[in-house]
Amino acid sequence: MLESFKMALRSIWGNKMRSFLTMLGIIIGVASVIILVSIVNGYMSYTVDSFSSMGVNQITVNFMSLPSRTIDVDEFYEFYEENTDLFAQMTPNVSVSATVKHGSDTMDRTSVGGYGEEYIDIKGYEVEYGRNLLYSDMVSRQKVALIGAYVASELYGSSENAVGEEIKLNGENFTIVGVVERQTEDLSDFEDGCTDDFVWIPYSRAAKMSRNATISNYTFTSYDIDDTDACTAALEDFLYEKMKSDDFYTVTAMSSLMDSLNEMIGMMSVMLGGIAGISLLVAGVGVMNIMLVSVTERTREIGIRKALGAKKRVIMEQFVIEAAMTSTIGGLIGIVIGGMASTGIGKLMGIDAPPTAMAVLVSFSVSVGIGLIFGYMPASRAANLNPIDALRSE
Repeated sequence: MLESFKMALRSIWGNKMRSFLTMLGIIIGVASVIILVSIVNGYMSYTVDSFSSMGVNQITVNFMSLPSRTIDVDEFYEFYEENTDLFAQMTPNVSVSATVKHGSDTMDRTSVGGYGEEYIDIKGYEVEYGRNLLYSDMVSRQKVALIGAYVASELYGSSENAVGEEIKLNGENFTIVGVVERQTEDLSDFEDGCTDDFVWIPYSRAAKMSRNATISNYTFTSYDIDDTDACTAALEDFLYEKMKSDDFYTVTAMSSLMDSLNEMIGMMSVMLGGIAGISLLVAGVGVMNIMLVSVTERTREIGIRKALGAKKRVIMEQFVIEAAMTSTIGGLIGIVIGGMASTGIGKLMGIDAPPTAMAVLVSFSVSVGIGLIFGYMPASRAANLNPIDALRSE
């Protein structure tokens, strides 16, 4: 066995260019599998993290308000109070199309919305200066605002300076009662449309500004992601009782969306890995062809060895090991290239995409397996050569 390994290494080293070209298909195949799977997994992790930051325990409710079938805010709050064992927080959501101004400065891309006092907890934010919106602000429709750090920085110079100042929304003056702690870590991302570019006002005032008689969008949170199904069922029962038809409302759990997304990306990862794996199959054919050429070139050598008493098993072992070593070396080089490339491409895409252990293990195992499988036929041919015919070959 050891002698067969030594002979295989001498044969590979003695035909460097041919051996490299044989390995090239294996290298490309292994590297492709690792790169594609790692990039897909990196993107999946990035997407999951993005969803997690939005709150995987969130459940959104939308319904169509009809003259004879509608639900007001008080009814939703009553339902919420009756089910505090299921729901951790709840807020109405009112989107407002508004121009944000302070003096001569205008911000066009700032997100403006009306929410309840628990919205900041749902988002997982903290007030840095001033206070949060209060229930009393909702009841009396106060013209007060809680703003993001970017708005405070752009219009007032700093978060601390913004508290107590006036801000105009569609020409109406609102008093800034608080500034939310900065969420954007990278300074280069601290710009128009970033996470900190928002103005929150009481939902009751927002509904009046947007002329919505009924608020039809709500966000609930469960205590734990495992409680999401029970929360969703409770909401659907409540909505069906009021609306009499499930065509007039939707209840969407963020966790179910994430599960569907993970399943879809997982299927994509397998599919792309399979496509890249085809190159390994093609590489295997290349290994077989080169080994057949090697057998033809070394027919006389095989004849001499058999005449000296070498058994079929030894001859076969020699060529199978040579094919397997060719694939193994190619697989190892492919792992190094694939690992470096996946990490580099991930950085260019702005995601973390290190090579996964599963991709490395599967691609390397397949490459070694291909060497053994496709090396078997040439090895079998060499082992079955007639010694006299082999000695006569030129």
